Amino acid sequence: MFGWAKKDYELLAPIDGKVIDLSLVPDSVFSERIAGDGVAIDSTGDLVVAPVDGNISLIFRTNHAFGMMLSNGAEIIVHIGIDTVELDGYGFERLKEEGSKVKAGDPIIKINRKQILDKGFSLITPVLITNPNIATDINYKTGIDVKAGKNTLFTYKIK
Repeated sequence: MFGWAKKDYELLAPIDGKVIDLSLVPDSVFSERIAGDGVAIDSTGDLVVAPVDGNISLIFRTNHAFGMMLSNGAEIIVHIGIDTVELDGYGFERLKEEGSKVKAGDPIIKINRKQILDKGFSLITPVLITNPNIATDINYKTGIDVKAGKNTLFTYKIK
């Protein structure tokens, strides 16, 4: 009823790089928004941080992606690279564990860019709300350069 009174939430960049629209990600699971809604970062950094305060609900065994549960009910995933699950953890170092409570900017995963790129993998990093049915007014900020834990990727409201 009073939509104007709903709080704006934001997700910060989890890694340094340039923000791109999901439609530009070379994987249809992301580009067609099958896994959720958000943006991607054509990354240049090697440290992946929490994009928001919350709980780490999942870190994939291969350390190429992690999920977070937020107090507002949103669920997010940060997927480091495209098809990087195939590396079976090579080039990824876990810095936090599942169940950890984190603040925006806390380091979660460290990557070895050279190792991953030398194997021929892209480090484009999708950042998604995986339950987008609860979010409204998602305002993307594409085409900008961002610093991990510093710049806003997008804002949204909860229905």
